This record gives sequence, C-alpha cells and structure tokens, in this order.
Amino acid sequence: MSCYIIAEIGVNHAGSVETAKKMIDAAKSSGADAVKFQTFTAEKLVSANTPKVKYQESTTDKSESHYQMIKSLEFAYEDHLPVFDYCKKLEIDFISTPYDIDSAKFLVSIGVKIFKTASADIVDLSLHQFISKNAELAIVSTGMATLGEIEQVVDIYRKNKCKLSLLHCVSNYPCAVESLNLNVINTLKNTFFCDVGYSDHAVGPLPAVASVALGATIVEKHFTLDKNMTGPDHKASSDPKEFKELVDAIRETEVALGSPIKSIQDEEKQMRKVSRKSLFLAIDVKEGSKLTSDMFTLKRPGTGIYESELSVIVGSISARDLHLGEMLKVGDYKVD
Repeated sequence: MSCYIIAEIGVNHAGSVETAKKMIDAAKSSGADAVKFQTFTAEKLVSANTPKVKYQESTTDKSESHYQMIKSLEFAYEDHLPVFDYCKKLEIDFISTPYDIDSAKFLVSIGVKIFKTASADIVDLSLHQFISKNAELAIVSTGMATLGEIEQVVDIYRKNKCKLSLLHCVSNYPCAVESLNLNVINTLKNTFFCDVGYSDHAVGPLPAVASVALGATIVEKHFTLDKNMTGPDHKASSDPKEFKELVDAIRETEVALGSPIKSIQDEEKQMRKVSRKSLFLAIDVKEGSKLTSDMFTLKRPGTGIYESELSVIVGSISARDLHLGEMLKVGDYKVD
C-alpha cells in the first residue's frame, strides 16, 4: 500500500480562500494525496495571557500577542465550504484538525470524513471522544506525549471502533535531527498494533524517506507557496518544489523497498548464470573410475553443477572418459 502523503496547509493560507485554493493546486501538482487545514476560533482556543512559543516569537511580530496571532489566522467556517468543494473537484482529500468540539461538529456537518488531531490535544479527551464517534479515520499526532497518554487516547478510539492511525512527531519547528528518534515508529507499531505514520517537522526529505523505510503509512509535511510569506509556519514548511522532491523520494523508496519475499530478480538471472561457479574437471578421468573431490575445481560460468552436489558425486563412478577443463554434467557419473 502506498504511503498516504498529506500537505499540511494548516494556517499558511492566512484566512484567504484564494490563497487556500492556490495551495491546493500546488499540493496536487506536487503529488500530495491530501491537504490538511486547521479549524478553530481564537476565542475558544487561546486565553488572553497565553505566551508564544519560541519559533512563533522568531517568525511573527513581537508586539503581537499569541491571541492576536491566532485570531489573524482563523479560517471562517463559511470559507471551508468552497475549499472543501474545490478539493472534491481536484480529487484530493480534504482533512482538517479541529481544536474544539464545535469545530469538529461543523466539519462533520459539511461531510469531512478524515480528522487529524494536533499533538497538543492528546490531552483533550472530550474532543477525541467526539471524533471517535464521527470520523471514518482519525489521525492522531503524538508529539510531546508519553506512551501512557497515547494509550489513554487509543483506548477511546478502540472502544468506539473508529479506524485510527498514530503519527510519530516531535513538536518543534524545525526539529533537530538528533531529536527525531524515528525508531519510535516501531515502538508505536509494536505497542498499539495500528497503522503508524510520521508528521515531519525536520529540514529536508531524508527523515520522511527514512520513516517510510521503517514502515510509516502516512507522512505529513507542512506546506507553503513561499517561505517568505507572512505567518508563523512558512519558514518551517516545504515549498512546492521541495514537497515534490519529498513525494518523489518517498515513491522511489517504496519501489526500492519492494516485496519482503526473497526471490531471484529477472535482472539477476544472466549474472547468476555467468558469475557463479560450477564443477570442472581438474584432471583427466577414465570411464569407470571412482570419483574423488581432488578431481574437481570450481570455475565460471555457473550453468553446471554446484559444489553443494559434491557430496553425492564423490564416491560415484565416471560414466565416460572425462577430460581436464570440461564442465561436469548430469550423466557424466553413476551413483552406486
């Protein structure tokens, strides 16, 4: 099954439907399977005294409060509809992350089937309860979470029989390579026995490609039209060129991973015949002679009898005169 690749538009549209549509076009052209938005109202999400995190301080106006920043990035409920319909037209999946139950109810009302929850909301159990009863698929990011916190949420989705995928994630923008701990993908798979993907906040395509090699079934990456656009997340996002390179690298990795079945590939067959070694006569041997191991040597090509058969051949009788330099063939010896 191909890795499901999500272009995380998030709040990079800055509240503009026109910009959102341009981003959907670019994500589709870059090979994304889905685009993801965020659905919230500042009043329900942020209290007045909430500080900004470090990366937001460095990418936004220092005089602007956390609340003001979030307020400026709202995507009005009514603006979701033309964007949702545009995704249908382009045949790319629409996903959103609701940050409260009212936002989740709205998304259900317009027909959204796939929900994503933010790492920070691993502790919003009421939101998970609602999503688990209404989504066809829930994708839960696990940045900043302990295994115990993840288990609590997994139990909610299992109880309500909602299909669930977990995303390994490190919640920083961008994330340092030494903090990625991609082996956690296997820890999550082996602990919770569900599909596990990777939400990538690192620079460059390599970590996402490595996650696929480790078995990630979903890769999510922040997406922008231009890293220089105004907003907190653009600098840590991939532009269309970078995103396409990421998609191409993942698809090539999937081809390279191939099948777990060990088999001889078609392109190996000629090499196998030429470069393997077969049993050749090291001396002349008269018909009726008892064959011993010192009568043989190994040489290319590998179209004859392999050394693994020597235990059967030793002690048998030559069926004809055998000559130095000849390849031994079936019928050249008789087994008593």
